[in-house]
Amino acid sequence: MFRSTVIGLALSVLAAAQPAAAPPTGGLVDRVGATGFIQVRAESFRSLQPREQILAYWLTQASIAIDPIIYDQNSRFGLRQKRIVDAIAAHPEAVDPRVLPQFMAFAKLFWASKGNHNDTTAQKFLPDLSFEDLRTAALTARRKGALAGFATESDLTKELEDLRASLFDPNFEPLITAKSPRGNLDILQASANNFYSGVKLADLKNFQERYALNSRVTRKPDGTLVEEVYRAGTPDGSVPPGRYAPYLRKAIECFEKAIPYAEPGQHKVLRDLIRYYQTGEHADWIQFDIDWTKNHPNVDFVNGFIEVYRDARAAKGTSQSFVSVRDTRTDSTKLAANAQYFEDHAPWAAQYKKQGGTPPNATAVETVIETGDFHVNTVGDNLPNENEIREKYGSKSFLLLSSSRAISEASGSRAVEEFGASPEEIAIAKKYGDEAAALLVAMHETLGHGSGKLNPKLTHEPTYYLKEYFSTLEEARADLTALWDVWDPKLKELGLISSPDVAKAMYYQAARTALLQLRGIPKGDAIEEDHQRDRQMIVNYIMDKTGGIVHFQKNGKDYITVKDFAKMRQGVGMLLAELMRIKAEGDYPAIKALVDKYGVHFDPKVRDQVVARYAALNLPTYWAGVYPQLQPTFDSKGNVTKVDLIYPRDVVKQQLNWARQNSN
Repeated sequence: MFRSTVIGLALSVLAAAQPAAAPPTGGLVDRVGATGFIQVRAESFRSLQPREQILAYWLTQASIAIDPIIYDQNSRFGLRQKRIVDAIAAHPEAVDPRVLPQFMAFAKLFWASKGNHNDTTAQKFLPDLSFEDLRTAALTARRKGALAGFATESDLTKELEDLRASLFDPNFEPLITAKSPRGNLDILQASANNFYSGVKLADLKNFQERYALNSRVTRKPDGTLVEEVYRAGTPDGSVPPGRYAPYLRKAIECFEKAIPYAEPGQHKVLRDLIRYYQTGEHADWIQFDIDWTKNHPNVDFVNGFIEVYRDARAAKGTSQSFVSVRDTRTDSTKLAANAQYFEDHAPWAAQYKKQGGTPPNATAVETVIETGDFHVNTVGDNLPNENEIREKYGSKSFLLLSSSRAISEASGSRAVEEFGASPEEIAIAKKYGDEAAALLVAMHETLGHGSGKLNPKLTHEPTYYLKEYFSTLEEARADLTALWDVWDPKLKELGLISSPDVAKAMYYQAARTALLQLRGIPKGDAIEEDHQRDRQMIVNYIMDKTGGIVHFQKNGKDYITVKDFAKMRQGVGMLLAELMRIKAEGDYPAIKALVDKYGVHFDPKVRDQVVARYAALNLPTYWAGVYPQLQPTFDSKGNVTKVDLIYPRDVVKQQLNWARQNSN
């Protein structure tokens, strides 16, 4: 839940970072409609010691091992769909040349979003070919040796019929996550995700979840509810295997091979995670988080059931992973070292201000892989999510330079020129937009998520009390922290800001984003994604309470911009103080009222205009990554002796390679 994305941001690259040299062929390697596929680069990998490179290789293999899980979590049909899509894509000769481009376009989007619901909007997308075309291709692929698990053509035909509605009916399970459901469905029934089976929201009122983060709740034939725990089981059989056991076992094998190459302290981190994947117990996850938080290696990783955005209840964690390499060219320590100063100067009440404790750790990194529910759109991350750990042991912030550099390189400044409301705004955005976006991400992760103190009366994590609104609140609180702190003279003293116009650029950007992000919601009139809700809520609240932001038309075009910087900051402080109070007190009615009023609905006529204006720029709306490939060399005993870094620049080849590795 504690990550920054580039949804709605025009530019995003760390100003303090020395830009990586771009390859002659550029960052955009493929495009399907509104989705651009960009090559993620991690040149810092080449400066690692051989031992560290081998460690990174085995950690990436563990990331690939768990990647299929997210397809099942996003939809009960996801893995079955993936099986068909992968098989046909691996045998393009099985597809009628007339429809092959349409099928491959669908396959790329399917892999990019880990299923057939857009990763950003949660809305379903359909293949641009007929069911009959898909059936013919699948049957032909089977005759060529694919889909061998289906004993007969009749078996395969039945499977395709079973998947027909999930793939081709736009009204069948149209949203991964529906926090504002229509009709008589509740938020669980209206969501296509697979965290619950046969369960209504009311059914959970008196149900005590032991494995809240890492289980699927399902209804047995006798009507009782049970948790299907995500775990591999222990070798001695004392803990039986659970859901996703094959994938978790494969990840465990990779972690065991990584241990001999781990850095001091990281050995225990890996053993902790192995234990957790075996048992699924919350206590084992907490132990892993504690040891992981205290460990700061050059080659780091995230792997687990972590973020709760996809669950409308904000309880179930999605499977996700990245492997990162420290970028030594960028100093990312000053904000973290001064976290207490910014806490002391926060606009919320004194009883909610954290005193002492372990300061956060911030590291500028490049990622060599992101799988599961991590995507290239993530440009910052702050973990762990558990408040009980953050208060005692601090947290780790990752500034993902590889993602921000790739997106900035591929996007340019045309969106600012179109949606900037004045020549001054456009000029400031072009000169300081990169620095402002980078500083927002850094402060969002390092100062925002780690800040504040809860009322001791809360006996559970804040998600327990704030439910489906927690993620929106937390992302807004982190954004607002950056928007509040950017005017503090301490940043100039620390050498972290080059000009007061950086603060103006950040404010202009925050206002403009509420309009620009509508380009990514092509249908409906409601926002479901938490980062988008947070940005919409901030702008509409300030517009309503202080008038520091205005929405107006000029020459038939809509603009949202800053009218008065002082009034906008006043609104930032008001909303930030209230969100901190709500979080600290677990005030569900208050956050529901704020989000429902300011963060959910928009005028579809304005959205249609934004979509048309953005389309005229011929820029991608969504981004997906093609990641470096770590190519090992093995000796006669099967040990890795060296690892080379390769840039594949081919999304199809990469995804099919991952699929083959997971089928072995």
